Amino acid sequence: MSSNEAGHPSDLPFLSAELPGAGGDIKCFDDDFQVEEIPLYEPSGEGTHVYLRIEKRGLTTIAAIELIAEALGRKTRDIGYAGLKDAHAVTRQTLSLEHVDSARVEQLDLPRIRILSVNRHRNKLKLGHLLGNRFSIRVRGVCPEALERASRVIDLLRRRGVPNYFGPQRFGARGDNADVGRAVLRGDFTAAVHILLGGPQPTDGPDVLRARELFDQGEYGAAANAWPGAFRDAIRACRAMDRSNGDVRRAWSTVNRSLQRLLVSAEQSRLFNQVLSQRISELDRLQEGDLAWKHTNGACFRVEDAAVEQPRCDAQEISPTGPLFGPRMTEATGDPGQLEADVLARAELDLTAFRRVAGMRLDGARRPLRVPLTEPSVAEETDGHGPGLSLSFALPAGSYATCVTREICKSERRSAPGPEADPG
Repeated sequence: MSSNEAGHPSDLPFLSAELPGAGGDIKCFDDDFQVEEIPLYEPSGEGTHVYLRIEKRGLTTIAAIELIAEALGRKTRDIGYAGLKDAHAVTRQTLSLEHVDSARVEQLDLPRIRILSVNRHRNKLKLGHLLGNRFSIRVRGVCPEALERASRVIDLLRRRGVPNYFGPQRFGARGDNADVGRAVLRGDFTAAVHILLGGPQPTDGPDVLRARELFDQGEYGAAANAWPGAFRDAIRACRAMDRSNGDVRRAWSTVNRSLQRLLVSAEQSRLFNQVLSQRISELDRLQEGDLAWKHTNGACFRVEDAAVEQPRCDAQEISPTGPLFGPRMTEATGDPGQLEADVLARAELDLTAFRRVAGMRLDGARRPLRVPLTEPSVAEETDGHGPGLSLSFALPAGSYATCVTREICKSERRSAPGPEADPG
């Protein structure tokens, strides 16, 4: 199966399929996509950890951390963060660093990074220490009826919830992260390495295109030299192939563990998207055997009587969940459990595949099929680049703004808007 299989966001059904889209494009300019973290807690003002709130422009979170670490003479792993943010955007988020002079942080002068505030707290900021994100998005090139159409879609999403699909960032610029992950889960390292390093596509840049062509020709040393310097994992893997006479397992072992995990977990994300796509028309209806998600605290419980629990679902207090497959995931039963088992079987995988991935913990989890849309608004606005729609809304951590904009616009492109996997 390929990246064209249902599971990639551009192949998935809309909740608002019966409503026409407003058209248009997002992220034409960095200022068109603005994100502000909603913190899980505020810094106390005391402690050994400095919390710095930054505004970054046209940078990934990891790139911003690297610049700050270098300026302060620290390692990147010393800097904590609650969530990853897109590069092609203006984003405001909090980072943390222990045992550093607050004045040094306040005086940082770095390209595309602005220090908004500095405070202190008792613990390091960790991934997930986040309530959600608030988005301000400009949509350009919309149709004449855009405001009316967008308003109708927003009203539906407010009433029923936003489909909690994993967004295109999760699947990489070529859309094939999950293909690599599935191959690894099947133990097919030949396929995994060849998808990762070969298979040139017209959308590849000229240097990347040449490197992939050389890899497919078996010229592994030449391919290593052709990859741009930023592709360190690809360079290492090609050199390993060259030195080991094409040993794909050795090549895979040279890939950074964080990237390995991202690629394998992308397959978990695709399988979740497939389950959600089959329940999209009733994503706000519980069934016996569901694991229901409590939106107040993220706890789950099994639904024994759907009719009894449905009023809480109607109020968006709870929602049905889908699987992030893994050995410690609680399995649904009844019809939901059968649907999930069928999706896993069609991928030619079973839960034991997630236990045998060397060096990784892929325990699995449940994820709500929908999330609440809060603080939504839409208006027509004109700026120096012309007319458009101005959208604003908030979503819980781990949810994708593109799940809202794709429903409104219905004009998404296949390409992914950046390397980061999660907006929250």
